[in-house]
Amino acid sequence: MRPICLILLLALAGIHRTEAQAVPQPPPQTARQALLEMLTGKTPGAFEKHLTEATRKALLRGDSSNSPILQGFSAFSVGLAANSKHLLTFESGSLLLSMEENNGRQKLEIAVERDDLLGDADEIELSLRSYKEGVLEPLPVVPRLTFSMKQEKEIWKLNEITLALRVPLGDAEFLKGLQKSQNGALESSAVGSLRTLNTAEVSYAASFPERGYTCKLSELGGFSTGSGPKPEHAMLIDDTLASGKKSGYVFAISGCDVRPASKYQATAVPADPESGMRAFCSDESAVLRYAADGKAATCLSEGMPLQ
Repeated sequence: MRPICLILLLALAGIHRTEAQAVPQPPPQTARQALLEMLTGKTPGAFEKHLTEATRKALLRGDSSNSPILQGFSAFSVGLAANSKHLLTFESGSLLLSMEENNGRQKLEIAVERDDLLGDADEIELSLRSYKEGVLEPLPVVPRLTFSMKQEKEIWKLNEITLALRVPLGDAEFLKGLQKSQNGALESSAVGSLRTLNTAEVSYAASFPERGYTCKLSELGGFSTGSGPKPEHAMLIDDTLASGKKSGYVFAISGCDVRPASKYQATAVPADPESGMRAFCSDESAVLRYAADGKAATCLSEGMPLQ
């Protein structure tokens, strides 16, 4: 019986070895997969794993401040990891990753423009796209990043980052979209300044009840005087806004006919009437309105509430 049992055991062991040998091994990691691991990896050391030995030593010494691109790359990877719920990654195809924000109203894509593999070296060129409400947004510049990867002990390492910025000055649609984007930023600044004026008016009337609201921007400012708040300079807004001109807009306050003034009207109109930017206005109700024609009178008489 013993020889028979021994033969059976040897046969079973041989079958087990055959099955173990038959298990397919995963293919080696590609340079693109390594780059994705650097950008989105959650495991400790995922980013540092794909840095060269010299770069890791520089990071340990705190010398990374000499490489703002590397710093930005590291910070970007941390941000992606923090928003991984809305992140999609692609190991092949024209996209490297895609991320949505604000319930899908905004989307960021990183596209693969070029992936040149040559032996143990690979160059991956990426571009950035931003969408708002499904529409491609024009960027002030069109960035291109090229990641040069090299294999070191069978691990892909980031060897070099090349940053290129393209400004298509001859593209009329790009310039039109850029102007629209800049106008939007200036409009947002004007709305913020009007809200500041509303808050300042309330504080001014509470501090100087004998005067009530003021129609002089200079009386809401006064930080450069160096003395304490007074009715002539309440130190409630910055000197730029108190001058009446800020970020492409001209500000004014009116309607303070009697003292103590219980009403006022504040307006913000584009410094360039041909800019196509809207006018904004408000009053003691603190409700903000706008006029598409850029005129203060239109805003005060028939302005639409700002959402």
